[in-house]
Amino acid sequence: MNIRLYNARILDLDASHTVRSGEVRVLDGKIAEVIYDGEIKPEDRIFDREIDCKGNLLMRGFNDAHTHSAMTFLRSLADDKPTPKWLEEDIFPHEAKLTDDDIADFQRLAIMEYVSGGIVSAMDMYLRPDVTAEVFANAGMRAVIVSGLNDFTSSLSELEVQYDRLNSCSPLISFKAGIHAEYTTSRDKLEKLSAFVHDKKTGIYCHASETESEVGGCIERYGLPPVKFLASLGLFDFGGGIYHGVHVTDEEIEILKEKEVYTVINSASNCKLASGIAPLKKLYDKGIKLAIGTDGPASNNCLDMFREMYLTAVLCKLREKDAACIDASVILDMAVKGGAGCMGLEDSGLISAGLPADIIMIDMNRPNMQPVNNIVKNLVYSGQTANIKMTMVSGRILYYNGEYDLGFDPEEVIGRCGERTNKIVSG
Repeated sequence: MNIRLYNARILDLDASHTVRSGEVRVLDGKIAEVIYDGEIKPEDRIFDREIDCKGNLLMRGFNDAHTHSAMTFLRSLADDKPTPKWLEEDIFPHEAKLTDDDIADFQRLAIMEYVSGGIVSAMDMYLRPDVTAEVFANAGMRAVIVSGLNDFTSSLSELEVQYDRLNSCSPLISFKAGIHAEYTTSRDKLEKLSAFVHDKKTGIYCHASETESEVGGCIERYGLPPVKFLASLGLFDFGGGIYHGVHVTDEEIEILKEKEVYTVINSASNCKLASGIAPLKKLYDKGIKLAIGTDGPASNNCLDMFREMYLTAVLCKLREKDAACIDASVILDMAVKGGAGCMGLEDSGLISAGLPADIIMIDMNRPNMQPVNNIVKNLVYSGQTANIKMTMVSGRILYYNGEYDLGFDPEEVIGRCGERTNKIVSG
């Protein structure tokens, strides 16, 4: 589809976070032209759709670098419990009852939340990766699927098949090797995965150093904390990423730097589960690659990158006891460019010709975005999902002014999700 977005402010996440006025033209899923006010316009063409942005802001969409989308059914079901009890008594038993159709609908519910909040891609780790791929592709949203290899619900042979199949099934879908965590995956399986990683020359992704008890357990088993142990097996020889990283040691930070491994910060989840505050300033100062993820709806409980940005920024200040320790621009970059880099997506943070048209429109006329003293700081410190007017992925408008275009009926999905949850919980 050929779309013209005009009368807009355009934010580029370059070194200066430049904001200029102009228009963006989209053709066949790509940004075809960006024309700033005062420039000579090329010859007009006939557009399938023209949208007057009325001075609102166009920018790259958010890339959610860690989530478990189908856990929407667990939202607010098992809150206010210690993490081990939460997992063993509520999460794992209910997940064991899920069917493919359950997972599909719970993911559709998450997709609605993603696009209405300006999220254009999700790095999803959950059961049944093939279901995830089909649901996201049909909805028109990007997904980078991470295998949750463990000793209970998946196997290395399945991962190998999925790696080849899901990396070629759709332009919107890609697949990364990963484990749920060190504590759910045997050493034998990890060593076999390392051989796969070296054969494919690919990084791996996993939960790591999320809680003190996790770190203590790994030291008890292997004499090493999780990141150092996994690195000793060669699992990070080709990069990848860790989720949470709350309790990484200084030595492990050096490993993350050397191996070019991303650390994905999950601030809301870490707070709610009392896991701790990640050492963001130390990671940033060491040059660690950084991204932001919401984590799943069972531990967050919402899929809101605005809230994640705010919490990530202010918790860093609180931890360091320094209000100037990190700038809002760093946080915004993590939510857009950092997430894309972690996921292996093409996203420089720029609204630039030739790039995929993964664009969001921010309503600058809502009270919480006024006055406009600094757009970047407004986005991080006062932005809300209510500010999202449009979410476009690969040139397709999936959400606009409260309306969805995802290939399914939102009301029907919401109704089915309620019925499915009641059946799972009461069964």
